[in-house]
Amino acid sequence: MKFSNERALYAINFIQSLRLGQGQFAGKQITLLPWQYDFLKDVYGTLDDDGRRQYTTAYLEIPKKTGKSTLGAGIALYHTFADGEPRGEIYSCAADRSQASLIYDIAVDMVNKSPVLKKRCKLTLSQKMMEDVVSGSRYKVLSSESKTKHGLNCSCVIFDELHAQPDNRLWTVMTEGSGDARTEPLWYVITTAGDDADRKSIGWEIHERARRTIDGEIANPHWYCKIWGIEPDYAGDIYDEALWYKVNPSLGHTIEIKKMREAALEAQISPDRERNFRWLRLNQWCSNKRIGWLPITLWDKTQGEWSRADMLKRECYVGIDLSSTTDLTAITTLFPPQGNEGWRFFVDAWIPEDNMKERENRDHVPFSKWVKAGHIHATPGNVVDFGYLANHIEKLSMDYKVKYFCGDPWHLEVLRQMLKSEDQNKFIQIPQTMAGMSPAMHELEKLFMNGGISHEMNPMGRWTFGNVNVATDGNENKKPMKNKSIDRIDPVCALIDAMAAAIKLEPKKSVYEDRGLRVI
Repeated sequence: MKFSNERALYAINFIQSLRLGQGQFAGKQITLLPWQYDFLKDVYGTLDDDGRRQYTTAYLEIPKKTGKSTLGAGIALYHTFADGEPRGEIYSCAADRSQASLIYDIAVDMVNKSPVLKKRCKLTLSQKMMEDVVSGSRYKVLSSESKTKHGLNCSCVIFDELHAQPDNRLWTVMTEGSGDARTEPLWYVITTAGDDADRKSIGWEIHERARRTIDGEIANPHWYCKIWGIEPDYAGDIYDEALWYKVNPSLGHTIEIKKMREAALEAQISPDRERNFRWLRLNQWCSNKRIGWLPITLWDKTQGEWSRADMLKRECYVGIDLSSTTDLTAITTLFPPQGNEGWRFFVDAWIPEDNMKERENRDHVPFSKWVKAGHIHATPGNVVDFGYLANHIEKLSMDYKVKYFCGDPWHLEVLRQMLKSEDQNKFIQIPQTMAGMSPAMHELEKLFMNGGISHEMNPMGRWTFGNVNVATDGNENKKPMKNKSIDRIDPVCALIDAMAAAIKLEPKKSVYEDRGLRVI
């Protein structure tokens, strides 16, 4: 092993020339942070006995918002325009095309800001590709969705967020033999920690290989590995600011310390926020994809001192969750703020009478008591008859000014057809996806935490609120997990559906003129 300062500086100076603009260091405007400088110096300056780059794989695992995508874009452009490989093939890979395009889009912006590169570059934006007309090298986006990935002659491959790969197929295709014809091929993994309960993903497999290389358990002279983050079993104080700086080498540059402090305060409110803080801010591999949503104490603190009679003739959104005709079905009525009042809601649910006792004995839930108190409704037979829901909806329409009925498209059309024509025109489908539900869940979190929402006393509603487990992704989007929650969560899902419509439609009066079944 030997070190070439000349080769290291050649790569570093090219990437620095791209005007990454990542903030201040020691009072000066910089393009490369110290950790990025050291990372590139080691990867490009360390040579083998033949004078070629020793490292063929560079593994970088680092928390969110540290400038890794910007670094990835700089690396992609270096290999496209400056590495010296004739007709090079450079790829950025990710789980889906949108994620894979992030590095490419940053690279395009860098090219557009560089008169020299702009003259040499041929962009094909529709194909997410760029070509250096001088060397013939091409840089292109690939994802696990791509149909054709075989027959590639890779000179540089950048895996962005490897932990999100659905399986190992793209990794296998892009790493096994795809660069054999190149003199100095280089594979980068630039990723955050993952969310892998089973520890079977390709992300975890490569993370462990990198960790063991760092610890000396594996002797692999061709792998260069850097991991910033806390261990999966870390039991120390996650709110220690010294720890934050230790695992976030870009803290104070690409991310402000006040943002970390704000995230830490939120992390102490709910298990969901703490998990995201550990995962995204401290780069800890998670071992449980599903965690509780909000503490049950927030339900208790937000119980209102009002009744349904107080809400008569008020405008509202009605969320409908028709999860199963053989189990719990729910409707939640949500009222936007008026005057100094916050949001208000009440819940209704129906359960088939025939299997209620069996469920009561099995789950130790007092359905019979709740039915007698009016907190839940029992319907004859072993399925929930939609006719009871249609009657309830018609009563809601008489008592309140219903703006829209909102819910999962599943069976929603069947229920709509059972209603009067004036109510049929008020239905909106809410996709039961992270994109469809996450904005409403974030809004509800804020309202429950700051007391901006209240609800009618209902122990059945309280029970379902405490049952909710959620799934989240790397961008802090989330959705409730029906099949993985502790028990029934239908009234809460109906509340989320109602809020999803309200936060989109409440400020936009013109949308109320639309008719028929809408999707938002």
